Amino acid sequence: MPHTADRHAPATPVAPAPRRRRRAEQTPRSAADALQRALDRRDNGGVTGHHLG
Repeated sequence: MPHTADRHAPATPVAPAPRRRRRAEQTPRSAADALQRALDRRDNGGVTGHHLG
């Protein structure tokens, strides 16, 4: 009698999931600040003093 794992194994081998790349470096601080200023202007009509970090 076959083992339980053998009975439930797929008929064809399953390909491994593709690897995901990581960012080589973090977002530059100036870019993060510019993004926050743009979001503040959009949401509140001006800079609120909130910032990333």
